[in-house]
Amino acid sequence: MEHKAASIRPFIGSKDFEVSRRFYRDLGFEETILDPKLSVFKIRQLAFYLQDYYAKEWIENTMIFLEVDDADRYYNELLALNLAEKYEGVKLTPTRTDSWGKECFLHDPAGILWHFGAFS
Repeated sequence: MEHKAASIRPFIGSKDFEVSRRFYRDLGFEETILDPKLSVFKIRQLAFYLQDYYAKEWIENTMIFLEVDDADRYYNELLALNLAEKYEGVKLTPTRTDSWGKECFLHDPAGILWHFGAFS
């Protein structure tokens, strides 16, 4: 089977839709409102849908990996945004090195775990 896919866009939920919308804009994503309860957030060709929907078990088990060119630099840029001070529940974990490369972690206001990593 041959795929001619152009993108992949996961759907994620939010505990407080307005807070999550602000958080992702602060993170550098561009928002396009599609519906009062659905937005798409983009950085270049990368995108995801944010829903005004919360299911604790789903949200707390959602992880997204975003490949970056330099995990250490990305961590420092995230740290400079002071997201953990601006948003309740947000947690930034420093970069760690694994056999495959480096990554840092960021929990969004709802509890979704983002991995920002660079392969070596």
